[in-house]
Amino acid sequence: MTEFWLISAPGEKTCQQTWEKLHAATTKNNNLAVSSKFNIPDLKVGTLDVLVGLSDELAKLDAFVEGVVKKVAQYMADVLEDSKDKVQENLLANGVDLVTYITRFQWDMAKYPIKQSLKNISEIIAKGVTQIDNDLKSRASAYNNLKGNLQNLERKNAGSLLTRSLAEIVKKDDFVLDSEYLVTLLVVVPKLNHNDWIKQYETLAEMVVPRSSNVLSEDQDSYLCNVTLFRKAVDDFRHKARENKFIVRDFQYNEEEMKADKEEMNRLSTDKKKQFGPLVRWLKVNFSEAFIAWIHVKALRVFVESVLRYGLPVNFQAMLLQPNKKTMKKLREVLHELYKHLDSSAAAIIDAPMDIPGLNLSQQEYYPYVYYKIDCNLLEFKPHSIGSSWISQLSYLSARPAFYIYMDQEKQKALPWPKLTSVGVHCPCK
Repeated sequence: MTEFWLISAPGEKTCQQTWEKLHAATTKNNNLAVSSKFNIPDLKVGTLDVLVGLSDELAKLDAFVEGVVKKVAQYMADVLEDSKDKVQENLLANGVDLVTYITRFQWDMAKYPIKQSLKNISEIIAKGVTQIDNDLKSRASAYNNLKGNLQNLERKNAGSLLTRSLAEIVKKDDFVLDSEYLVTLLVVVPKLNHNDWIKQYETLAEMVVPRSSNVLSEDQDSYLCNVTLFRKAVDDFRHKARENKFIVRDFQYNEEEMKADKEEMNRLSTDKKKQFGPLVRWLKVNFSEAFIAWIHVKALRVFVESVLRYGLPVNFQAMLLQPNKKTMKKLREVLHELYKHLDSSAAAIIDAPMDIPGLNLSQQEYYPYVYYKIDCNLLEFKPHSIGSSWISQLSYLSARPAFYIYMDQEKQKALPWPKLTSVGVHCPCK
């Protein structure tokens, strides 16, 4: 999979010129990235205060939707188990691979009508993805319980003779059944001590039936032997056997219980197979839905941020870059040279991050152009922090001189946006 940089820059004489300038600098002349236009329709701008609030809400929604996308992808990998090499071919968006969907992105007018307000569109996305998240939790819980119960039964039938279930190994003929006085025990004998067992088992306790021991099964380290003796000698036999490194297994031959266990395993195995197909289909469909929603959130963020930075009327070009891994630093330098005139203080924010108690601005990616990363490495899930959304607003102080203002609700007038100082955050409205 790969990584994309979704950026926007203000339109020059035309948006086409903005696109051609970027394409020439990054792809045509330097081959630093594969570039393409990212088509965002004419969305409803709304009022300025709504845009300011929506910017923060979209940052949280972006993180949430990305988390759901990655959870669905990761769970598909878990469900497919031995077919994990096929996971990527099942991670499709609208029937095509993710790279194709992103590079040929078209706004879904049916799902997200552009006549709706930006806030309404974001709420539609949030509602749909929340439903996917809730459904995933319930379906995953049911399937995991079924899978866990089956694995527990399978685990009982695997492992060494010391721990595994013996029901599949022994037969009715290996036991003396329905006797008032006699009982048959199953003993795990280390292979290194098997000769000692043959010599000693008849004398480990009184009332052991002579020549009653046979080897019923074996694994790498041990033999499973049976031995018949009188019931009242069982406790003494167990004690003496343990002293000689012979382990008596707790086992009673019960055909009904053994049959019930086998039927339960068959039932669980059948249920798992029945649920597997529909679950994988559900994961494929809803991964596509969640991923499509995620890219629409990215488009919304680019639109809102571009309006807040570049002003009205709406005039910007959104562009998608697929950087070459070895030339990312050079690409960033080229972009900076192209767009540093948009915000002269951006270099200071990048090169000399401030230390403010409780904040970590040095980790906040900020550039003179609008920038969002789309990371398609979906199976490498990392916790995504959404607690620093307002930090991004602090980084935009100089980028939004004409548009990012603080509204004093009591006085109904615009006040300057909070300023960064060397000791913290100063808000003139306080």
